[in-house]
Amino acid sequence: QMALAGRTLFVTGASRGIGRAIALKAARDGANVVVAAKTAEAHPKLPGTIYTAAREIEEAGGKALACVVDVRDEEQIRSAVEQAVAKFGGIDILVNNASAINLTGTLGTSMKKVDLMLAVNLRGTYLTSKLCIPHLLKSSNPHILNLSPPLNLNPIWFKNHTAYTMAKYGMSMCVLGMAEEFRGQISVNALWPKTAIQTAAMDMLGGEGIERQCRKADIMADAAYSVFSRPLGGPAHTTGHFLIDEDILREAGLGDMEVYAVEPGHPLMPDFFLDVETDGKSYTPSSKALPSSTKTSNPIEETFALIRTVLSQDLVQSTKGVYQFDLSGEHTGSWFVDLKQGAGLAGQGLPPSPPDVVMSMDSALFSRMFRGELKPTMAFMTGKLRIHGDMTLAIKLEKMMAAMSKSKL
Repeated sequence: QMALAGRTLFVTGASRGIGRAIALKAARDGANVVVAAKTAEAHPKLPGTIYTAAREIEEAGGKALACVVDVRDEEQIRSAVEQAVAKFGGIDILVNNASAINLTGTLGTSMKKVDLMLAVNLRGTYLTSKLCIPHLLKSSNPHILNLSPPLNLNPIWFKNHTAYTMAKYGMSMCVLGMAEEFRGQISVNALWPKTAIQTAAMDMLGGEGIERQCRKADIMADAAYSVFSRPLGGPAHTTGHFLIDEDILREAGLGDMEVYAVEPGHPLMPDFFLDVETDGKSYTPSSKALPSSTKTSNPIEETFALIRTVLSQDLVQSTKGVYQFDLSGEHTGSWFVDLKQGAGLAGQGLPPSPPDVVMSMDSALFSRMFRGELKPTMAFMTGKLRIHGDMTLAIKLEKMMAAMSKSKL
């Protein structure tokens, strides 16, 4: 059964990445897709334009309308909406995917960047929704899906990129408000990935090798399709929820998530805004807004979850090194912290690029070091830690440990 056959989707930022993946998934059902994005001419660094995406949609079996849309421009959105209604007879689904990101602290973020993120993420989502809602109200099964995170008020998701978090949470607040305002008339939800997704933006932020720790955008497309397939008022209907891609697909009966891995078997990087405990089927303000005190069973995994919260472009700039930790004892294995590119990476396995320093120690010692109970230099001097490579990086590592200590996590 083709749940989206003949239905019309208005997708912002659909020329590449997750937006394009959602558009193509719908097209295979024979859906109509409005490709509302800025890129009309090929970008030197980013793949895809509204026209290449439209052609792919047509080739997949759908119908496409390519519209140049900067979601900051009310007239461009209004024109695209009018063209969509004129060509396809209405709008059934709105996907607010367009987004701007800049992962810098308060002092390092220019007001130009702040204005951009607020204008695209928050205002753009609100405005596009406002202009599409009159048409959505005429649909038999209307949906608004914002690609935005759960409203997690844990301070760790604010401290290193307050402006980005405010802008992204603005999209999520649209879900809360509009879901209640149009309850029983339009399904309004948010969708967010449990792990990093391979996109052009992720490649730029994470640098070379990051794709090995990512899933393909197809997982988000399949999860979105599952949401759109739920009829308004039906038993599976949801509105006002913050949905996680993996949870949606498990509910739908898919057990093997490895099919979405860029490199099956490789450890995956958790996405922003999700705490270590992510077992809930959806994230609602009542159950997931406040910090969780849940501990993981593996102290090394827990430590790395905390390490990820202090990674920042400033830390990368002041460190410029890739660490590999070879652990023995109770929790044997290799882990890494890449403080050489993007906003930093941390995870299990070997680093995506050759390490500048390899530190070998017992796993219990590793936990003590990152709790601030023992400095790496002292552990080395007492023979408990073996260091191969750049010794100065061991000293620089103490800066990250100090940041973790200050966060009181």
